[in-house]
Amino acid sequence: MDEQQTKPRAHPAATRALALLLTINLFNYIDRQILAAVAPPLTAEFHLSDAQAGLLSTAFLYAYMIGAPILGRMAHRVSRWWIIAGSVAIWSLASGLTGFAGNFAGLSYGFAILLASRVIVGVGEAGYGPAAPALISDYFPIERRGKMMALFYVAIPVGSALGYVLGGQMNKWFGWRSAFYSVVIPGLLLAMLAWFMREPHPQRKRETSTGTLRADALALLRIPSYFLNTAAMTAMTFAIGGIAFWIPKYMMQRMVEQQGLQPLIALGNDAAIQQLGEILAKVNTEFGIIVVVAGILSTLTGTWLGEKLRPRFSGAYFTVSGVAILLAFPCTLAMLKLPFPYAWFAVFGSVFFLFFNTGPANTALANVTSSHQRATAFAMNIFFIHAFGDAISPPLIGWVKTRTTWNTAFILVSLAMVLASALWFIAARYLGADTAVAEKIEAEQNALEAK
Repeated sequence: MDEQQTKPRAHPAATRALALLLTINLFNYIDRQILAAVAPPLTAEFHLSDAQAGLLSTAFLYAYMIGAPILGRMAHRVSRWWIIAGSVAIWSLASGLTGFAGNFAGLSYGFAILLASRVIVGVGEAGYGPAAPALISDYFPIERRGKMMALFYVAIPVGSALGYVLGGQMNKWFGWRSAFYSVVIPGLLLAMLAWFMREPHPQRKRETSTGTLRADALALLRIPSYFLNTAAMTAMTFAIGGIAFWIPKYMMQRMVEQQGLQPLIALGNDAAIQQLGEILAKVNTEFGIIVVVAGILSTLTGTWLGEKLRPRFSGAYFTVSGVAILLAFPCTLAMLKLPFPYAWFAVFGSVFFLFFNTGPANTALANVTSSHQRATAFAMNIFFIHAFGDAISPPLIGWVKTRTTWNTAFILVSLAMVLASALWFIAARYLGADTAVAEKIEAEQNALEAK
């Protein structure tokens, strides 16, 4: 009985909050990957180069990563649910604007409207990114936090997959603009639900830093496992972000070559051009299925394995992440060499091992920071992983590909997986001590509140 009373419990509203945050995260990643899914018809209509198409992803990411630290600090001052509600409403409306920009495709300022819409989407997501995982960390005790984080981050593969499938099918039947319009109403409904949610501990005084953003960032980077984990996640994001953006176009072109359709398309054959749209829809659907199945299995298995080994090895979260991403590298190389349909098996392996770190790495991020640091910690993590990760790799792949080949571009970016693995192996030795320090600070704060 005493053990039952002393066992940490989740907040009464924790399940409801997690379900809402999970659903919002699902639409978050649907919206992100729709752009990649419809990139071929969109770039054709706007007459964009591969480098310009990559810039659309980069513009979103720069807005996202710059806005995250600012809105992350705001999350310590006002209700995080209000920030989430406003953010979801903004990015949903901005997604509609992306589709609307297609009406100006033939005009000189059409690309500027398209670019501006992606910037606004990035600003909207910048409010949600830091606040959501910080809320989950407050709703659940550390003993359950890993599993709950894994459920939350399952939305990444599922939402990404649905983004590819939705984008491909909507483009096939109604044109690429419709894919962006389809997420507006659900997003506004989710924003309304978030507005009426309450903070998990409204009576708790959430401490705010009196220092500058730079000072707070430096304080976080002095935590060894936070710094090394963020560096590893940056290398991983550099690899996965670039590949994910270009994979539909890359796979579509490979299938076109394998089926010998290039000469007919070059001659403007209507049947071949129609078949091109069908191939793109097929690629997006098949890739989406792979992402959702491999991503769910990987995210849950990675977290389960990390939790299983954590009592025996304090650095288990990082060791698991390091081994998995090292295995993703040869799978990616195999994807570039194998013909269809065998290439899809390599894609499955690559996706599986890339998502393996999602739960462990993000749970470790929460565990080595105390509650008054957490929103800022996630915000700074967002800034670094995107500023030096997938804000760079999509246009880099586009630039390298125009001068060499797709394979050379993908191999260059994929080398970052090996770097990520090395950084996680080094970080494993610090994780236990850093987690203990954060738990001590949290216990002291709880003791003060109890008085």
